[in-house]
Amino acid sequence: MCLILFAYKTHPEYKLVVAANRDEFYSRPTEPATFWEDNPAILAGKDLTAGGTWMGINRQGKISMLTNYRDLKNIKQNAPSRGHLVSDFLENEEHAQDYLQQISEKGSLYNGFNLICGTVDELYYYGNYKTGVHPITSGYHGLSNALLNTQWPKVDKGLNKLRSILKREKIEPEQLFEALYDDIKAPEHLLPDTGVGLERESMLSPMFIKSPDYGSRCSTVLLVSNDNHIHYLERTYNTTDFSYTDRAYELKV
Repeated sequence: MCLILFAYKTHPEYKLVVAANRDEFYSRPTEPATFWEDNPAILAGKDLTAGGTWMGINRQGKISMLTNYRDLKNIKQNAPSRGHLVSDFLENEEHAQDYLQQISEKGSLYNGFNLICGTVDELYYYGNYKTGVHPITSGYHGLSNALLNTQWPKVDKGLNKLRSILKREKIEPEQLFEALYDDIKAPEHLLPDTGVGLERESMLSPMFIKSPDYGSRCSTVLLVSNDNHIHYLERTYNTTDFSYTDRAYELKV
């Protein structure tokens, strides 16, 4: 993922609401969200190049989400796949804090990443550009290609949209999908400097990215009610004309 917006223990009906966009090269083969054939407990999309995923849940209520940390000046060419950090957590029975502590001990092997792991009742964050494993407190949180809650334009705009939607008692997933499909570029004076140059910073600045070969390929909405009823919805885009296909799953944990 390259944009994750979530409200954690803030809504009277939902303990967790997530709205996220996955950005990737259009040519990279991907399987849409489904229950994995080799591990039917896992619900997630799959990166068919490296085999991992960017976001998923399992039938026990474990949740994991990943973004890359943008630092093109320090790319490791032979680093292990970051997508397996998500799928490995969903496949094992370790507590999130213990799992992330283990990951932190070898975090320098990977290219930059941010990883959120936990359950429907407790979440933790680790990024290999920040020291330590951190419990996530209740409130509104945003994560893009910098550290958790870094105030990038797309994060700030997305959180404002999320707060507005969650003022309603009933949350409609379509409202979250519409919020995520915001392709307006940020003003130049608000752009971060991540070393990719002004033109590319501008191209990467919208919540929903469009370019000839790279951009937002799917959006995911996750709703977890207070009685642990889970709605997991994915909208996958045709990157030629941005028509889309929706998939929806429900679980009870």
